[in-house]
Amino acid sequence: MSSEELEKLHEIYKSLYDELELMPQRIFRCHGEERKRLVRVFDERIGEAEEVLQSMDRELIGAPPSFRNPMSTKIRLYRRDLGKLQRDVRSSDQGSGLAGRPGESRQGLYASQNDHSTHVQSQRALLIQGTTSLNNATASIERSQRIAAETDQVGNDIIEELGEQRDQLDRTRDRLVHTGENLSRSRKILRSMSRRLVTNKLLLSVIIVMELGILGAVVYLKFFRKK
Repeated sequence: MSSEELEKLHEIYKSLYDELELMPQRIFRCHGEERKRLVRVFDERIGEAEEVLQSMDRELIGAPPSFRNPMSTKIRLYRRDLGKLQRDVRSSDQGSGLAGRPGESRQGLYASQNDHSTHVQSQRALLIQGTTSLNNATASIERSQRIAAETDQVGNDIIEELGEQRDQLDRTRDRLVHTGENLSRSRKILRSMSRRLVTNKLLLSVIIVMELGILGAVVYLKFFRKK
């Protein structure tokens, strides 16, 4: 149940009833074609008011009993008021002597009015159906817009998450580049140390050979030269 829709229907009914309430006196004061026209207008407004009350009945379906019961009572009172207005119009029509005039038949008049009212009600039903379809289409468009907005939000969240992941990958790549540079420097240091180690080994070998040569010369001079 839509309380807002019910309020709108109630306002429409009150407006129609205010107009209908003044029509019996206007019909009583008029004669001839003007009277017929006012009777047709009255019947049309009665049909409109009845349709509004039916719409209010539909809106009450599913409403809490605490709200539905008093509102249903009020709608029944509205229908009683409409019936009273119809009786007033019929009584004023009978008192006018219109049925006794030559060439005018009360039954034919009301048959014509009923045909016209039926046609108007049919057109009004089509209008209500079209309005309902339009409201459904509007609701569907609104749902589609909400889904599109939610999808857009999800897309933005995914883009932000991908941006964060890209930043993380950039930082990881930078760390890998720095690690590679450190490894290159480490390899250079190791190669330099290796070269120094080889050089030290060669120098040590030369020193050992020189010391052995000196030692040999000393031994020779000390032991073999005397002989």
